[in-house]
Amino acid sequence: MEFNAVELIELKRDGGGLPGEAIAWLIDSYTDGEVPDYQMAALLMAIFHHGLDEAELGAWTEAMLHSGEVMDLSGIGLPKVDKHSTGGVGDKVSIPLAPIVAACGVAVPMMSGRGLGHTGGTLDKLESIPGYTTGLEPERFRSILSEHGVVLAGQSEAMVPADREIYSLRDATATVPSIPLIASSIMSKKLAEDLDGLLLDVKQGSGAFMEDIEEARRLAKTMVGIGSTHGVEVVAFITAMDQPLGREVGNANEVRESIEVLRGEGPADLTELTLTFAEAMLQLGGVPGGLDRVMEAVESGAAVDKFRGLVAAHGGDPAVIEQPERLPRARHSHTIEASRAGYVHRCDARTIGIASTRMGAGRQRKEDGIDHGVGITLHAKIGDQVAQGEALATVAFNDPDLFESQHDRLASAWSIGEDKTDVPKLIVERVS
Repeated sequence: MEFNAVELIELKRDGGGLPGEAIAWLIDSYTDGEVPDYQMAALLMAIFHHGLDEAELGAWTEAMLHSGEVMDLSGIGLPKVDKHSTGGVGDKVSIPLAPIVAACGVAVPMMSGRGLGHTGGTLDKLESIPGYTTGLEPERFRSILSEHGVVLAGQSEAMVPADREIYSLRDATATVPSIPLIASSIMSKKLAEDLDGLLLDVKQGSGAFMEDIEEARRLAKTMVGIGSTHGVEVVAFITAMDQPLGREVGNANEVRESIEVLRGEGPADLTELTLTFAEAMLQLGGVPGGLDRVMEAVESGAAVDKFRGLVAAHGGDPAVIEQPERLPRARHSHTIEASRAGYVHRCDARTIGIASTRMGAGRQRKEDGIDHGVGITLHAKIGDQVAQGEALATVAFNDPDLFESQHDRLASAWSIGEDKTDVPKLIVERVS
């Protein structure tokens, strides 16, 4: 059947439903370069406004999944379980989580993404490790997984190519926070990994793409449902993202903090989420031992050893684990100070994430590079007591003009009041 991109854009612009055959044609044609970026961008904006119904979402996910090769990991003798986050500020959980779970006997074929909007990306963070290569061909991906039980890489050129292109386009066209686009992007990649189980971290709050709890719940249920129809057990956690996770924001900063978690020395919130997810991934893989087994992997050093081997297998410098100063560092720093004494009532994740991105830690255009040394170290978060003039954050930057453009924005991220306030609950609910 003949289709026309302009007609499909008009149809969705006016709230109509796209036929499954039209969606398959569109994804194939975009992947082949026959449909240009500007037409796909227009359609993405129409989807952003009108959504996709269940039939459209199923067809869109299938078309994305089969736009390239689907991986065969049947030769891996361990249960295969992955994890994905919808994106947050300071969310580096995947980096310590994957080697911890692998050290417990579950294979983790983690196919991660780059930063979207104001949120960081696992690949960008890992690439702050000198020499670390995230682009692997399927055979190399399988080889590292077979030898080390864990891979932390991006999509190969051959796997789900439509998503790789659409992912970047969404970031550059303000169409990221769309439930069907998020769900199909995540699930097409994960279903291509030949998984036995999948854990999803759906972020909710000011720093997440899903600010509303009902929207987060709908996204979680949508992805759990997609997994079920494809025979993959999926468990989703909805977690809070009103303030950054951990104490570090920025690529190299977050790798340093990930190494601290692997050593059992990370901040309480980041550690809690990592250990909770690790326990759930063992359950999904049918591996006994639960939290005790997870803690043993950390306390014995097996988890950090697994990360060391992983970094080396990806061509990275494993010396950064013992010498984190080998990671990129920015040339300049500045302290954001409290304007008054009291208790921190607000430490806004979105504001901090936007400032970090605009100083160079993220992308504002599809083709932008990343400054891995840019980072923000948080000294005060919600519930902390501070004195007037006390440090709220230390900002590391390379471009003074970019920092000056973001100084007032950053300073506005904190609100301080006289009364004590509770630390917000980290895990909101579990959906399965």
